[in-house]
Amino acid sequence: MKDIGLTFEQIQIGDRASFTKTITETDVVIFAGISGDLNPVHLDAVYAEQSTFKRRIAHGALVNSLISAVLGMKLPGKGTIYLQQNTSFLAPVYIGDTITATLTVKQKTDRKRVIIETTCTNQKNEIVISGEATVLCPK
Repeated sequence: MKDIGLTFEQIQIGDRASFTKTITETDVVIFAGISGDLNPVHLDAVYAEQSTFKRRIAHGALVNSLISAVLGMKLPGKGTIYLQQNTSFLAPVYIGDTITATLTVKQKTDRKRVIIETTCTNQKNEIVISGEATVLCPK
């Protein structure tokens, strides 16, 4: 296992990496406890049935955290500093959905920042999150 991810000099426009995870009941409950977001649309099935989504949904920030997993472990990898994230939540994620976070290097700036396109899709290949991250690569 590498001790460090790709440096600014090593990373290339078009580089791509992904991570796939099925969102579980346990994930949602633990995330609610960690984040303090106890919104009943995530935790209460009866309440969620009356919502727009008709059933419980995962926290958007929980799903978005899969992007952080790719940044910190794969692209650029260990030692990456996450500076900024612009995110659009395009569709709900339900308990049991399998989500793939895919990151593609879009740009390298003069200030040694890397801009990465971020997308999360579900098992139906529907885009549930779209955005862009800015990072500093490890040295």
